[in-house]
Amino acid sequence: MKHLKIIFNALKGVFFMLTITCQTMVWAQDNKLPSMDSVEISLLTCQPHDEIYSLYGHTAIRYHELAPDGIDVAFNYGVFNYNAPFFVARFVFGLTDYELGAYPFHLFKKEYQQLGSMVTEQVLNLTNEEKLKLRIALSDNLKPENKIYRYNYFYNNCTTQARDIIERCVNGEVQYSEREGYTPTYRDMVHAMTSKHPWSRFGNDLLLGIQADIKTDIRQQEFLPNNLLYDFDHAQIYANGTYRPLVKERRTAVQAGVQILHEGFPLTPTQCSYILLGIGLLLFFIQWRMRRTFRLWEVLLMLPSGVIGILLFLMLFSQHPTVRINLQFLFFNPIHLIFLYPVIKGRPTRYWRVIAILCLLFLMGALFQSYAEGIWNLALCLLLQSILHIFLHKK
Repeated sequence: MKHLKIIFNALKGVFFMLTITCQTMVWAQDNKLPSMDSVEISLLTCQPHDEIYSLYGHTAIRYHELAPDGIDVAFNYGVFNYNAPFFVARFVFGLTDYELGAYPFHLFKKEYQQLGSMVTEQVLNLTNEEKLKLRIALSDNLKPENKIYRYNYFYNNCTTQARDIIERCVNGEVQYSEREGYTPTYRDMVHAMTSKHPWSRFGNDLLLGIQADIKTDIRQQEFLPNNLLYDFDHAQIYANGTYRPLVKERRTAVQAGVQILHEGFPLTPTQCSYILLGIGLLLFFIQWRMRRTFRLWEVLLMLPSGVIGILLFLMLFSQHPTVRINLQFLFFNPIHLIFLYPVIKGRPTRYWRVIAILCLLFLMGALFQSYAEGIWNLALCLLLQSILHIFLHKK
């Protein structure tokens, strides 16, 4: 049965790719255009489901010919191959290429029905000329030489791609209403979308640097599908001295269903960090009374600090601007691994004095950047060891 399931999934994937290819050929070559009066073009906003890549939702464009046997296609700028070599590493470094895919809307709808995610459809209030321009633009984007683009989560993702191509095809200017009192940072928005996934939030906070704590404007906030959904509802098209709403009608394309949530690690990063701190305080007093240090404990603290440091050092070379300058690097850097061998051997070293200085800098950095939750306690445990070493050295 297991082998049959693998074969079935493989055949389903082949059929899916053939469907996309056929739709692409039809759009690229079909010169018999239907009357634009019978065409609806909509923005599709998909609510999150439990997969890690979907925590922020998704956006697509629907082209729907209402005539019998008319084309009904979903255009998805979020096509990627998660199994491609080094996908996660390329994603982190901002070197991931996504592409535009087109496939029948009923398949798109079925996918989100199975996932239990609601899909909201906003029918755009476009003229026939604008609909035709958008059809031609999407068809041009489907060509092999045009469909691939360099993905960036905050600045150039499936949602901003959909917004941009719609704006380019409007004869006029799309004007958005300002949201009073809503000026979140990128980190604030990430936190809101990962509130039920603390370890995902922890990983994001570990990588995000100081630029993620800068207040955003309305256009920057539209990288999130739900923000673009809200803005489209309140947007106006200004042309020739007149205004018209960008959205003609809003409806539910897929009703919210039952989602299967997978249980993660039972403890949050904060809970784990307090357990670590409790162990650190206990061992600190034991070592103080014994007038000696436990090297194994020190190695266990230095290793994760150094590994985190290597990761943050590599982020200096990322194409994502929001991860390059990360003040957590003041403490979590490769220096812990450089001094690991002398500490294991029990040799005299200046490492512990360096740690005290790094902790001070780390503390000052918190005035300008939010840190990953619980990361303070790991630093505090090493600071306690440095205090212990400095005290014993004086004795």
